[in-house]
Amino acid sequence: MDATLVGFLALFAICFSGVPLGYTLIIVGTVGFAYVRGEADDVGFFEAIVEGAEPAMTMAGQQIIDMGLNDGLAVLPLFVLMGVFIHRAGLSDGLYAAGNMVFGRAPGGLAMATVGACAGFAAVSGSSLATAATMAKVAMPSMKRYGYADSLAAGSIAAGGTLGILIPPSVPMVIYGILTESDIGKLFIAGVIPGILLTILYIVSIVAVIRVKPSLAPPSEVERPDNIAELFISVGGVIVLFAIILGGIYLGVFTPSEAAGIGAAASLVFLLIALFNRRKFSWRAIVEPLIEAGITTSMIFIVAFGALIFANFTNLAGMVDGIVSLIEYFQLSPVGVVLAMCVIYLLLGCVFDSLAMLLLTIPIFVAVIEPMGVDLIWFGIVAIIIVEIGLITPPIGMNVFVVKTVLADVRIWAIFAGVWPFVVASLIGLAMIIAVPEIALLLPGLMG
Repeated sequence: MDATLVGFLALFAICFSGVPLGYTLIIVGTVGFAYVRGEADDVGFFEAIVEGAEPAMTMAGQQIIDMGLNDGLAVLPLFVLMGVFIHRAGLSDGLYAAGNMVFGRAPGGLAMATVGACAGFAAVSGSSLATAATMAKVAMPSMKRYGYADSLAAGSIAAGGTLGILIPPSVPMVIYGILTESDIGKLFIAGVIPGILLTILYIVSIVAVIRVKPSLAPPSEVERPDNIAELFISVGGVIVLFAIILGGIYLGVFTPSEAAGIGAAASLVFLLIALFNRRKFSWRAIVEPLIEAGITTSMIFIVAFGALIFANFTNLAGMVDGIVSLIEYFQLSPVGVVLAMCVIYLLLGCVFDSLAMLLLTIPIFVAVIEPMGVDLIWFGIVAIIIVEIGLITPPIGMNVFVVKTVLADVRIWAIFAGVWPFVVASLIGLAMIIAVPEIALLLPGLMG
C-alpha cells in the first residue's frame, strides 16, 4: 500500500507539472511496477527499479498490445466520429429552436429549452464537452437578449452538457464497458431512464430557482425559427438516429459496434445535407472532422493504455487487498462501499476530467465490488452520474471551463454559482438510483 500511495502522489505531481495524463500514467505505472517487482530482492530504490525493469516493460507492452487488438474498441472511434459529424452538422440549432417552442413562454423557459436541447444533442453526440461548447454558442445569445442572469444562463448550459455522457450513446460508457467487460448495449439502455430522470430534475431545479428569484429570468417570447425545414431535419434526424441505434441494440438487430458504424454513416449524411444547404460543401469540410475524431480517439487510447498499466502496478502493490481489508475492518455493506467510492469520485472530480477519473479508478474499484455481488451495469450508471457532477464542481469543473472559454465575457464564478442547483438535482437523482436500482436496471433486465 505504501508504494501505491507514493505512486498516486507522483501521479498528481507530474500531472500538475503539465505532463499529459496518459503519458504520466504510463511512466508512473511502469516505474512503480518495476520497483515493486525489484523490491523483493531487498535492494535500494534505484536498484529495485533496475531489477524490475524488464518485467515492467514486458507488462506495459503486453497491456498496450492486448488492448489495441481488442475488437470491442472499434466502437469507440466510430461513436467519436459520429459525435464530431453531428456537431459539425449543426443539429443543435434546430434542437434549441424546438425546445424554445415547447418551453419558451414559461418563466425560465429559455434555460429549460437549453437543458432539453442539451439532452437531445447528448443523445447523438456522446460528449459532455462538445454538448456544452455547442450549446454555449447556440443558447447564450437568446438568453442574453432577454436579460437572463449570466449565472442561470451559463449554469444551465454547463450542467445540461453533462447529460452528454449519460444519455446514450456515450463514450465514457464504452470505456467503462471495455474495462469491466460489461455488455455495452445494456449499459446504453441502462442510461435511458436515468438520463430522462436527470433532465426532468434539471428542469425542475430551474423552476425552483426562478420561484425563489424571478429576476434571474425575465419573461421572454417564443422565437419562431427562420428555417422550419432545418428544424424538422434537426429534430427528426436526432430522433431517427437515436431510435435506430438504441432500438437496434435493444431488439438485438445489431451489436453496439454495428450500431456505431450505422450511426457514423448516418451522421455523415446529416453533415452532407447541412453543408449543401449552407452552400459550404468542400473536401476540407469532410476531412477536418476525420482528423478531429482521429486526434480525440488517439488521446483516449493513450490514457486508456496508461490506466491499464497503472492498474497493474496498484494491483501488484496490494492496493485492492488493502481496500478489502479496510472494508472488512469497518464492516461496510456493498452499498456503503459504493457510497465511499462516490465520495472519492467527488474529490477526484475537483482535479480530473471524466475519462481520466473512469480510467484511473474503474479497474481498481471493480476488482473490489465485483466479488461483493454489486451489479456492474448499475454501478456503471452510478459512476457516470458522479463523474457528471465532477464536471461542474470547482475548482476544475471541465464543463464550466469549456463554457467560460466560449463565453469569454462571463465570469467563471458566475458559472459556478449557476451550476449549484443542478449539482443538488444530480445528487437527488443519484440518491434515487442508489435507493432504487431498478431505475437503471429495468430496461436492461427486459433485454434478457
